[in-house]
Order: sequence, then C-alpha cells, then structure tokens
Amino acid sequence: MPLVAPLPEDHNPDLVDLIQFFRGPLGVVPNSVLTMQRRPAIARAFTDLNKAVMENGGRVTAEQKRLIGYVASHAAGCRYCEAHTILAAERFGASPERLGTIWEYQTSPHFTDAERAAFDFALAAACVPNAVTPEIQQELRAHWSEDEIVEIVGVVALFGFLNRWNDSMATTLEDIGVDAGSRNLAPTGWSPAKHAS
Repeated sequence: MPLVAPLPEDHNPDLVDLIQFFRGPLGVVPNSVLTMQRRPAIARAFTDLNKAVMENGGRVTAEQKRLIGYVASHAAGCRYCEAHTILAAERFGASPERLGTIWEYQTSPHFTDAERAAFDFALAAACVPNAVTPEIQQELRAHWSEDEIVEIVGVVALFGFLNRWNDSMATTLEDIGVDAGSRNLAPTGWSPAKHAS
C-alpha cells in the first residue's frame, strides 16, 4: 500500500498538460508524478528536470540513458524505477538482446566499451556510500566528453531522487510497468514487491 495515494491526472489544471510529457517515454503518467501533484511546485520542477536530463545533447542516446537509469535503480534496489527504466529503454528501441544481457554488459557483444564505462559508473555512483573510484572516472573520460559525462551523471542523480521517492512512498507500479518488468526482468528475480497494486 502506498504511503501517499496518487491524485487523478486532472487534479491540477495547471499541471495537466505538463505531466502528459511522461506518456512519450512511458506510455502513462506515473503514479510518482501524480503523487507529487500534492505539491505542484515539486511536480513541475521534477517534470522540468526530467525533460532536461533526458534530452539528448550528445552521443548519449535516449535508450542508453534509460539503461543507465536501470543500472542505477537496480543498484539502489528500487523495483518501481527498474520497471520504468526498462520499459522506457524498450520504448526507445532497446533490443531484446540488450535488455536480456544488461547484467552481462561487461562481456556481452551487445554493448560497446563506452557503454560499459557508463554502466560501471552508474553502478558505482548509485551505491551508498558512493563507490566511484579514480579508475572508473578515468574509464568514463576515455569514452565520453565532459558534456556527455554531465548527461550521464544527470541520469544517475535523477534516478537517485526517484529511487528514494518511490521506494520510500511504496509507489504503486502501473500495469504497463508490471508487464515490462515481468517480461524483461523476471530472470533477474524482479517482482513488483511493495509496489504491487
């Protein structure tokens, strides 16, 4: 049961158009954002931050950003965000092979060395305490520009917020997220757990 219930999408007329943004990457306005509506400034700021972080300004693709978010969310243990990021990665073109071998990224031929460096960074950066080492930083710098690194760190930081929000709130996972998680993450032992309706 969620700590705080989400509000209907049309609860705040000033937010209705803004929060429809999430239908593009997710196919649904997430319950996390619907809960944030209780403080409209939070919902507005979060949506604007999400748009800015997920905008593509370099070589870091929309699909890669969602996989980076997945790795970070898995490290944090947020099953809600794991399902959302894998759903969005799929919607942004991640192949079944990439989705199925994400935890074999170090050796899978479906990932590049640049992606491996980004995933290693995301995994270490999402740990508490932070586990980013000079070696991980060096490998990231070897493959990505400073501007692209800002994008990668932005994704990890965005999901740090979301992981804590959704895990603490026990946000109910929407059916579309449950389906994506069950389809793509079941082999890793994923379940909606406390995020089940």
